[in-house]
Amino acid sequence: MERQLEPELMDDPYQVQVYASADFAEENQGFVDRFLPTSSQIPAGHVVDIGCGPGDIPIRMARTYPDLHITGIDASPPMIALAEQAVREAGFTNRVSFVTKRFQDVLLSEAADAVISNSLLHHIPNPLSFWYAVQAMVKPGAPVLVMDLRRPETTQDAQRLVNQYAGEEPEQLRHDFYHSLLAAFTEDEVAAQLAEVNLSHLRLDVLDDRHWIVHGRLS
Repeated sequence: MERQLEPELMDDPYQVQVYASADFAEENQGFVDRFLPTSSQIPAGHVVDIGCGPGDIPIRMARTYPDLHITGIDASPPMIALAEQAVREAGFTNRVSFVTKRFQDVLLSEAADAVISNSLLHHIPNPLSFWYAVQAMVKPGAPVLVMDLRRPETTQDAQRLVNQYAGEEPEQLRHDFYHSLLAAFTEDEVAAQLAEVNLSHLRLDVLDDRHWIVHGRLS
């Protein structure tokens, strides 16, 4: 099945609210827990989260790793509004901040110590722009942790995954999940992207029937 692009930006307030209300606790905490083995030491310093969405992962990072400061980047104003509210309620405004811009337009005042991203790449028309940004935002040798959806072989397989994992969710979320699967990359495509931008030394693993993960340190 060929990749089918979806909108790069999720900025409809209702769509954003439905996404933010969904229960991604298991996936998000699992992603956060993988940061420690990726960093190979007690995490400290400044982490950039590209495509932070409603802020759940930055909050979990702050809660799990008390020596981290996290900057979340997202181009959707409704997403950032929810993220800022969530951070205030969690009590992490001193350690978590946000930038409302496309990641391609972000210029940090100082290179970060690590970069993470979950479920953004499938929104990007040109995936190489994402991997170049990953390298540009952090110091040499910085830990990298990126996870995203894995495109199934057929539309029927995509619908089966939606029914299996989101069968009881609101129709909007089911719709978005289905189209995100169609817009996602296969692990072979991700491997080719990494080779194109000289990041083949990063490890690429298939986690399950719908996710891949890239992790390691930049050269």
